[in-house]
Amino acid sequence: MLEAKAYGASSADANFGEMTIDRRDLHDIDVKIDILYCGVCHSDIHAKLNDWGNAKYPIVPGHEIIGKVTEVGSKVSKYKVGDLVGVGCMVDSCQECSACEEDMEMWCENGSTSTYNSKDKFLDGHTLGGYSTTIVVREEFVLSVSEDLDIKAVAPLLCAGITTYSPLKHWNIQKGDKVGIVGLGGLGHMGIKFAAAMGAETVMITTSEEKSKDAKRLGADSVIISKDKDQMKEHNNSFDFILNTIPVGHDVNPYLALLKRDKTMCLVGAIEPLENVHGGNLILRRKRLAGSLIGGIKETQEMLDFCAEHNIVSDVEMINMQDIDNAFERVQNSDVKYRFVIDMESLKS
Repeated sequence: MLEAKAYGASSADANFGEMTIDRRDLHDIDVKIDILYCGVCHSDIHAKLNDWGNAKYPIVPGHEIIGKVTEVGSKVSKYKVGDLVGVGCMVDSCQECSACEEDMEMWCENGSTSTYNSKDKFLDGHTLGGYSTTIVVREEFVLSVSEDLDIKAVAPLLCAGITTYSPLKHWNIQKGDKVGIVGLGGLGHMGIKFAAAMGAETVMITTSEEKSKDAKRLGADSVIISKDKDQMKEHNNSFDFILNTIPVGHDVNPYLALLKRDKTMCLVGAIEPLENVHGGNLILRRKRLAGSLIGGIKETQEMLDFCAEHNIVSDVEMINMQDIDNAFERVQNSDVKYRFVIDMESLKS
């Protein structure tokens, strides 16, 4: 086994601290990666706090990983030492079920292996994520990253990026479509960038007038203040697609009213029960309320290539590994524009 430095927590209530973790010895299909940067995702916070009831401790979060290849197994063909690569939310799947055969490994029928907090197939215990100096991943779950981009700001693309890109692609957003992005945060700011790059008329829908200027800087054509009922009514039945990034349960009915007949609102943020969804908002104009997770490896690579073509990265604030507890608190207080990224040199030194 290989030893690596990491930052983890021993319980939901514990602060993060430095620890030594084990990584598996390199198999013939594996890639060993020196981690340069790792994004901080809101799901890292949920996992550490055991909000979803499945946390395994000690927990080492991190599934937005950018690094350099330092070693490859004998059967690896796609990567060589020195390549710039990424690792996202998954590090394994069965590769045999219908979902995997259709490049949707996140819905592997036998259970995909998450980058952290999943059963480890190779070592006893559970997987440990990117808040560490190195990681070993099978070749099929490693992604190529363009050196033309600001690589530290690429890290959040591995989760926030693919989470917003995938539904926009799935619902076939085209030039001229009117697309609403609900909520301006880590996901919402990426949704604006992608929709604008796809040529859509991109509308930011937010409760905060203060966010209007920033939304337009990110690429929004216009802004609707959702608390203003007159503004909302003015746009009823006019949207081709709405990407809803609000991370908590909320009233979806006012947003459903904005959709045209036969159009869709997709949820990517609120992983919890939604109350009082009015059936009339769906039935009377055959509208759809849908959801989306991340994307498969093929689509994630497509997203990274799209970002390289259009020079799209996340807006990030850099932190040292030792500042992670404070960063978690700031994320919970919506005090970041728009994603934290850890400089792993701070852990290595």
